[in-house]
Amino acid sequence: MTHPCLLPLGWVGQYGIVLDAGSSHTAMFVYKWPADKENDTGIVSQHSMCDVEGGGISSYIADPSAAGRSLQACLDQAQHDVPKERHAATPLYLGATAGMRLLNLTDPEASDRVLAAVSSTMKQYPFDFRGAKILSGEDEGVFGWVTANYLLENFIKYGWIGQWVHPKKKTVGAMDLGGASTQITFETPQFIETPANEVMLRLYGQTYKVYTHSFLCYGRDQILKRLLSKVLKAERYVLQVSNPCWPTGYWKNFTAATIYDSPCTEAEKPTSYFPTAIVNMSGSGNAAKCQQHVESLFQFTPCHYSHCSFDQVFQPSVTGNFIAFSAFFYTMDFIQSQMKRHVATPSDLEQAANEICSATWSELLEKAPGQEKRLPDYCSATTFIYLILTRGYKFDNSTFPNIAFQKKAGDTSIGWALGYMLNLTNMIPAEETGFWKGTAYGPWVGVVLLFVAIILVTVASIFCLLRSTRGRGMM
Repeated sequence: MTHPCLLPLGWVGQYGIVLDAGSSHTAMFVYKWPADKENDTGIVSQHSMCDVEGGGISSYIADPSAAGRSLQACLDQAQHDVPKERHAATPLYLGATAGMRLLNLTDPEASDRVLAAVSSTMKQYPFDFRGAKILSGEDEGVFGWVTANYLLENFIKYGWIGQWVHPKKKTVGAMDLGGASTQITFETPQFIETPANEVMLRLYGQTYKVYTHSFLCYGRDQILKRLLSKVLKAERYVLQVSNPCWPTGYWKNFTAATIYDSPCTEAEKPTSYFPTAIVNMSGSGNAAKCQQHVESLFQFTPCHYSHCSFDQVFQPSVTGNFIAFSAFFYTMDFIQSQMKRHVATPSDLEQAANEICSATWSELLEKAPGQEKRLPDYCSATTFIYLILTRGYKFDNSTFPNIAFQKKAGDTSIGWALGYMLNLTNMIPAEETGFWKGTAYGPWVGVVLLFVAIILVTVASIFCLLRSTRGRGMM
């Protein structure tokens, strides 16, 4: 979204680096902006990104130093992406999300060791390291909301008058589906009955009342673990079992520990638990039974508030447009690009889930060759997304079409990382500085019209003078 007039030849900008340490993997984002605009209005864009090899940093509890080493290839790339003369002035952050939140709940000392290891590695680089920390679920939701609306220019935009203006646009809600948690955040005029879910933001002179909630254990990876636990529990923990959420013809062997190694499944761990026991699970492809298992992950019971989503959590009614990213986008992209299904209504999404869940393993392989790793779980993921959007967040036929499933806005990835950096570097001022309100066009229009009129009169006068001079020359 950087305005081309702000990047003259020889432009030297500032840079910022954020490592998004998610539950399943880490991604590094390098951002850039004009050097003289750091404390002015935002014009930050994504310069480059790098996916870290291996799992999320929370998976390195047995060898924390390996978590640090896993970051080296991407940090080496950052040294090339950021001009050498800007290294020392470039802030470097690491934010860890739900994977580390879970680890911090179960083993705080292990969590501290992992953060210490990644900090030690990051300090070895010539950047301005400003810390590695675990974000709260609410911070993750709010920063994702800020990123989405910043990139969509809903706060301010660069106007034709050469100034930043308020575009008079409504903000969009943000829905993020990560590996271990999911967040919903949106501006609302309604009374928020739970203070912990209310955030008041002052951005560019405007006040925004925002509702946000993060559901731990409702990220894609943890949902899949919990579903396997539900299947085993329903079959009384026998070691040879069929899974209605997996396609017929697909099977897999795994140890019980791979299911019950998470606090999200701790409550359903069998009393006689053997971590090394081998589970032999095969798919049976039953959409109706799969939906029953997915429904059992939620508590859709009545709550004590005027409106609730699920699990007794207050939520105001969804209003306005929404943008859904991360695993929301990837799942919807699979439905549309591989399954060739158009999704415009809740019914469309439910039918897509039924088709995926009823397809055999060979049929899915034919539709999506090369996607074997995630292919068995699209039935579960699609069913989960259908239920959380419709029965959880209460999107219906009138509000569901307001959801845009996107990965990027322009060339910049949507997620919490950009909003996090904007906040920590004070790139978004609370009050308006150096820009005009969207209603300030009137005087400028008058000035421009007057200028055009003067030019036209001048041109006409010159033309008449030339004709008069030419006429006298012919006499």
